[in-house]
Amino acid sequence: MHEELHSGGAPELSLAVRTFGGIAGLVLLANVAGGFVAGALLYTLNRDTTHHQQLVVVTVGGIYGLAALGIGALAGFVLQGRTLKWLARGQVPTRDEARRALRHPLDLAVITGALWFIGAILCALLGVGLHAHAHNVFGVFGGLILAGITTAGVTYMIVVWIGRPITVIALSVYPPTEAILFTLRTRVLLNWLLTTGIPLIGIILILSSPRSSNKDGLIHAGLVAAVVAMAIGVTASTMLAKAIGDPLRRMAVRVERIAEGDLESDVEVDDVGEIGMLQRGLNDMVEGLRERERIQDLFGRHVGPAVAEEAITGGVTLSGESREVVALFVDITASTSLTRSTDPVEFVAMLNRFFGIVVDAVERHGGLVNKFEGDAALCVFGAPVELDSPASSALAAARSIRDRVLEAGEVEVGIGVAWGPVIAGQIGASSRLEYTVIGDAVNEAARLTDLAKRVDGNILASEATVENADDEEREHWIKGRVFRLRGRDAPTHTYRSLMPSAVAVE
Repeated sequence: MHEELHSGGAPELSLAVRTFGGIAGLVLLANVAGGFVAGALLYTLNRDTTHHQQLVVVTVGGIYGLAALGIGALAGFVLQGRTLKWLARGQVPTRDEARRALRHPLDLAVITGALWFIGAILCALLGVGLHAHAHNVFGVFGGLILAGITTAGVTYMIVVWIGRPITVIALSVYPPTEAILFTLRTRVLLNWLLTTGIPLIGIILILSSPRSSNKDGLIHAGLVAAVVAMAIGVTASTMLAKAIGDPLRRMAVRVERIAEGDLESDVEVDDVGEIGMLQRGLNDMVEGLRERERIQDLFGRHVGPAVAEEAITGGVTLSGESREVVALFVDITASTSLTRSTDPVEFVAMLNRFFGIVVDAVERHGGLVNKFEGDAALCVFGAPVELDSPASSALAAARSIRDRVLEAGEVEVGIGVAWGPVIAGQIGASSRLEYTVIGDAVNEAARLTDLAKRVDGNILASEATVENADDEEREHWIKGRVFRLRGRDAPTHTYRSLMPSAVAVE
């Protein structure tokens, strides 16, 4: 089944017409030019033949040449017909259609060479039938074979060059593999052989001809062959250099953009050999980097950027460690009644806005939002990333959360802050882990949160937390009550935060 390549219609039809029209025109021109050059050289080298022999060979050769052009055009149209169909309709080719499209340059080159080979045999047989000298028959046959091989090589390069848009589409369906028909080394050698080496062989054969009665003709033929060989060689080498250099330059630019963090676009795969494999490998690498970035982003959203960075740089381990941290617990007041009186969609949206405030405040002060528990959140300062003053950071974050929640005016909260030693690590199984902290400081912060909902300022911090903060932060806190918390034998001395001036005036 076909899929739509684009929107279909005029753009794809125009591409098909331009591509196949360009291929047909240039291939026809190359064969006609090759025929004229070969004919002129053979005529010059065979001036000693009779007029009758020349007339018969030229006439038959001309008729065959026109017939060969027609046969070649018909064969090319048949070969291109299936490609023209899906391309003109804007459809994605099937794998078989893509494979045939990629073989198209080689198929046309083989057809071109075969037609020249048949013509060489025909002209040689004519020479034998007309009782021409053996050197004349051999010269005609060898000259046409060399001309045919060169023309086939030029045909291949023309089709590859003009058909690049089709190659890009076909390679997206039938990507290059290690089973390469023409490696880069082979292409370079064949390019030289077909467009330079063989014309040079022709020049050598011309100039080394044993016949001396037509020295001027030999010199003229050699000069013409040399000029043609130079023109073909320069053109072919330029096309090959462009075919190799352009994709390498595009990949170099793409690598520079990847190094700068741009992972948005891919390189077009437009080569069936090693360069195409390199292009595909670069795209696969970029896709891997995109996937890694998506996983890192998702990982960071679940465990927090700090834990994600720690895991990426230091590796994932199930071992734990003892750390002194500050635990911050924040909980919405009367959330149960809110669930009854608020639309579920709006309630979830409100929770997300509230947690947005919490995450922003905690991360700005270097902490970690360790976990969400319904309408509450546990935040940690001092693990996994060490802070210069985790107590100061946690107390400043608590005040920021309280102030911004009051400003939003959607919910009321209680916040508890406690300092102490905990066990920190990645807890769970090897297939599913969660970074968390376990210790008395976490339990103390949770108990203080429940009490904070009923005191002015809505924040309670343990005495140890405030005493470990810097002088600037301690100015925002005043002594609070002494509580006996559930599960703790010793009384807990607390501090509470002064309300912001704007709220206090109200």
